Amino acid sequence: MKTQAFNPYLPSWEYIPDGEPYVFGDRVYVYGSHDRFNGYAYCQNDYVCWSAPVNDLGDWRYEGVIYPRNADPMNQDGDMLLFAPDVTVGPDGRYYLYYVLDQVGVVSVAVCDTPAGRYEFYGYVHYEDGTRLGERAGDEPQFDPGVLTEGDTTYLYTGFSAPDDKSRHGSMVTVLGPDMLTVLEEPRFVVPSGQYAAGTGYEGHAFFEASSIRKIGKKYYFIYSSELSHELCYAVGDSPIEPFTYGGTIVSNCDLFIDSYKPADKPMYYGGNNHGSIIEINGQWYIFYHRHTNGTNYSRQGCIEKIEILEDGRIPQVSMTSCGANGGPLAGKGYYPAYLACNLYCADYALTVGYPGEWMDCRFPKITQDQPDNVEGTAYIANMRPGAAAGFKYFDCKDVRKISVRTRGGARGRFLVKTAWDGEPVGTIELGRNNEWKEYTGEVRIPDGVQALYFEFEGAGRLSFASFTLE
Repeated sequence: MKTQAFNPYLPSWEYIPDGEPYVFGDRVYVYGSHDRFNGYAYCQNDYVCWSAPVNDLGDWRYEGVIYPRNADPMNQDGDMLLFAPDVTVGPDGRYYLYYVLDQVGVVSVAVCDTPAGRYEFYGYVHYEDGTRLGERAGDEPQFDPGVLTEGDTTYLYTGFSAPDDKSRHGSMVTVLGPDMLTVLEEPRFVVPSGQYAAGTGYEGHAFFEASSIRKIGKKYYFIYSSELSHELCYAVGDSPIEPFTYGGTIVSNCDLFIDSYKPADKPMYYGGNNHGSIIEINGQWYIFYHRHTNGTNYSRQGCIEKIEILEDGRIPQVSMTSCGANGGPLAGKGYYPAYLACNLYCADYALTVGYPGEWMDCRFPKITQDQPDNVEGTAYIANMRPGAAAGFKYFDCKDVRKISVRTRGGARGRFLVKTAWDGEPVGTIELGRNNEWKEYTGEVRIPDGVQALYFEFEGAGRLSFASFTLE
């Protein structure tokens, strides 16, 4: 890495969930939906694209708006939202963007000559008689397309299945012809929903949403969000159109099931829905996923973790980190913003962030910002109440003897600095009561080596936490 890479990997003011990463040439491009900070619904903004050199995943470049909401003929007034998209390269070498609007159950397609140029509306996926996929009698509504093109054939994976909905059967694959629109083989189900998972191996991790597909060697890997919502799972098949075999969990955005540093059933972040996929970049595999901020479901940010694909094809679950695609721990010296926290919790645990206005919106700590949507500024952790903790993983520490923090708010107390969520303090930082950002410094004795850092508030009231500096 030429520069350090963090989680979230994009700037603190950018909200790109549902990430689908691809390597085109010497750059990795990420396509996703586009949330709005402090929004009232998912995916309120236009599609944009970000890219980075394959050898520097800390240097992301904004490519601009690639497709506005009102570009679809069914949405000329921009009233409908652009849900999670995917991109594939067609037989003609052009780039095809597949998406579904929030109020219809059909798949729209846009096309562009370059990976991150301005996409133009191309058409709707349809049967040979012109009927749009999703509108024929017996069709299940289309949702969250994932696409894979091999030669002249494109495989389109779609579906949404709430755990208690018997009318939805799971994720389906539809085979399209070389025009990227016409159905050659009708939908067939490849991963079951919760209502139809009994005896399949998917029990407890059946399909919910977020279909994504990758080919690795001769195997097809299907990535999806399960009925638990907070996890991304995978399934493996020998064919793109035959039922897949359940593999396991790749990542959970509340770190459930991870037992390497805490009990497996203890959530360490306020999670919610999840969506993403895997990609190989310079010989290393990664999972792209998203986390939730601002105490709601509607301000999601993209994250990356390194993964390993074992010789037998399995992908062990990885935990959330602050260092993400850095290639190793972060430097154990210098300034770090608090929004890089990969663990955030208090004495009251919760798997999900809830929705705006719910009781947990003000009860739990949350990552937020003061400035409006799409404006650079300071991101920070609000609602740090007594017992609340922010964790950061990992740092390569050597001779760290002081830590300075920037806080504000009507609270009195101190930070207990730990190297494990349940460890003994290695130092304390006394905090004041101030209405503007102010820096406080405390002495610590952090053991040399790769360490996690946890800042736990002890005192009264609540405060906001903007940054820390390791000295």
